[in-house]
Amino acid sequence: MHKLVIGALVVAALSGCAGSKMKDARAGTPYKTLASDKAPLVVAQCVQFGWQDETVFGVDAGGFKEPIEAGGFTVYTTGGDYFVDVRSAGAGSTVNYFAAETSMVAQRRLAALATCL
Repeated sequence: MHKLVIGALVVAALSGCAGSKMKDARAGTPYKTLASDKAPLVVAQCVQFGWQDETVFGVDAGGFKEPIEAGGFTVYTTGGDYFVDVRSAGAGSTVNYFAAETSMVAQRRLAALATCL
């Protein structure tokens, strides 16, 4: 039980830090904007699953999904360095991908995301 409480506190602390990073990133331009014919939930679940692949991302594998306004979802990594906002657009979705830096990891996360469109 004690470990569960500590784990919950760690997640809460990380999401606070991630939340401010993501808010700052949203004030700028996305790393990439993409479109999908799929519903936001389908895209978000796929991205979340892909970003949790330890064979691709190793110890940095992580994907967390939270609802956002207008029936959309945010999928983000631990720390919020990489995240996507998936929102409804007609019958499909608009996907805004944000990356803290241009790097090989950013490209791998984008490639995993692209398989979900």
